[in-house]
Amino acid sequence: MSQPLTVLQLTVGDSVWLLLFLAAAIGPYVQSVRSQTPVSLATVLSLMLVSTLQFAHAFVGDLFASEFDPVLFGALIPQLATEPTHIHRMITAGWLHGGAMHVVGNVLVIALVGLPLEGRLGARRWMAVYILGLIGGNLAWWGSHMSSWIPALGASGACFGLLGAYLACWPNDRIAFPLIFLIREWPVGLVAVVRLGFEVYYVYGTQSGSMGSTNVAHLAHIGGFFLCFALGRVIAKGAPIELDDSSTSPYSMGSASTPKISNLDSTHPWTGSEYPLDDKANRVMERLMEEGDEFETRVAWLEELIEVASCPICDSLIQMDKGGHTLQCSTRKDHIHWP
Repeated sequence: MSQPLTVLQLTVGDSVWLLLFLAAAIGPYVQSVRSQTPVSLATVLSLMLVSTLQFAHAFVGDLFASEFDPVLFGALIPQLATEPTHIHRMITAGWLHGGAMHVVGNVLVIALVGLPLEGRLGARRWMAVYILGLIGGNLAWWGSHMSSWIPALGASGACFGLLGAYLACWPNDRIAFPLIFLIREWPVGLVAVVRLGFEVYYVYGTQSGSMGSTNVAHLAHIGGFFLCFALGRVIAKGAPIELDDSSTSPYSMGSASTPKISNLDSTHPWTGSEYPLDDKANRVMERLMEEGDEFETRVAWLEELIEVASCPICDSLIQMDKGGHTLQCSTRKDHIHWP
């Protein structure tokens, strides 16, 4: 069997394969930033593209005169985890899977749990939780299998990390999830307790010998869950939705945190200001006031307004806040926070 390689040991053909995998993994995130679509859905697409390439590699692996093995290069191998030249495995292992059902199971959890959680956290905080869960799961597996040479792979630690953070921050949210043989909206707290309970049961059964051996890294699931549960509220501070606030739908992607344009009076921060809107900016404002109740449309017109208007107080550039919902001054945030 091939030996685990470092980046410095890759041949030209190996490097071509590595670049293909990196493009498949990173491409959806680049598109997500450009089109301002949910990063959770970009993660779903990223995992599916990498898995498709991984499975295709099994049939045409010698293409480019290469013997590159994505699992041996990118999966977590506990014996190598502390070596600097193999540190990438803590992250890359989360983009590799052992089969079609493995990746399908993970992307379903990311879509069902991750999408509403992103509606609460925002994209950047969501990605921080995802990576934290991935690292937490891999650390738990490494810590309990330090002498192992068996590759560990998959995004399950990150998936359970999303659930752990969700439980810590918005336990009363109701999300669509296949639980107790029914697909319906369940409280996050119930989903988390049931899923975590099964993991603890499997670990106990494996350790006690009552369930035999398994190739599923249940300890990694638990590690990702508890690390994100412990740090979730720290990461979520300043998120678009207040902690524990389940008064709005998590599927609104933060749109319910700002008022409808039609509910505002006809004035705006530039009305009577020292730096009023010019004719072009006024036309954009009129369209925003007419069509801005729809979240996506409002964001589009706010982005247009950024290009043609400046801060009504200091004439500095204006920008969208981190949640992507309101405008703020690029120099002083207390100058404008609208709508």
